[in-house]
Amino acid sequence: MMKGTRTKVLAALALAGALGLTGSPAMAAGSGAATAYTCTGGDVPSGTYSRITVTGMCSVGAGAVIHVVGNIDVMAGAMLDAQSAPSTITVGHNVTAAEGSLVGLGCQPPSYTGNSAHACTVDPEGHSTISVQGNVAASGALAFLLNGVTVNGNVTFTGGGSEIPWSIKNNTIGGNLTVSGQTSEWLGVLFNRIAGNTTLTDITILDEHPGAPGVYVVRNTVGKNLTCTGLTPGVSGGFVPGSVNVVGRNAIGQCASLV
Repeated sequence: MMKGTRTKVLAALALAGALGLTGSPAMAAGSGAATAYTCTGGDVPSGTYSRITVTGMCSVGAGAVIHVVGNIDVMAGAMLDAQSAPSTITVGHNVTAAEGSLVGLGCQPPSYTGNSAHACTVDPEGHSTISVQGNVAASGALAFLLNGVTVNGNVTFTGGGSEIPWSIKNNTIGGNLTVSGQTSEWLGVLFNRIAGNTTLTDITILDEHPGAPGVYVVRNTVGKNLTCTGLTPGVSGGFVPGSVNVVGRNAIGQCASLV
């Protein structure tokens, strides 16, 4: 099940990269060392930018080093693939994703994270280093893959979903993680360190494989409360005995048994 859904998202992001190479070039505006940058297709090159706006099918190439003073904003229907190739990205403020967008951030080899790895497609032994000083938020996105990213603020995903899996894995989150209102084939919250609360609500999983348990909530360390309600068909702590979550305060609702 996990292999099949992962193949779908890798194919989608690979297609985006291929199509992006034939699209319009990214456009810079402004003056000085940090300029505003709009990517309409293709690779975002290394550089320092005041902000990045993604309006087409864009990617980050292997070895790219990108510093954004402000936000990265992925607009409605656009795509940003920063999970197929190893890169270094720092974001001074927030990363946002609008309705119908697809965003992948971060990849690491098994030598870094064991069997929870999300390997870089173009360099399976490479790894990305991505940090966001502010928040990561998506509203109505097709999918958001957040793998091995450091987020100082909150991660908030509201609505959206598709046949592409949502992966929230191996991240360090300084604030809260909130995921609500998705209808998707697969969604996993795995191996994260979350300083605040983790709240998962009203998520419907459409995986048709026999016995598919629903949302995976596996081996997270949560500083405050872990709350799960309205997860259909249910919730799973994974397949490895003893793979429970560590919660600083209370585990509530459907996740009460996953500690």
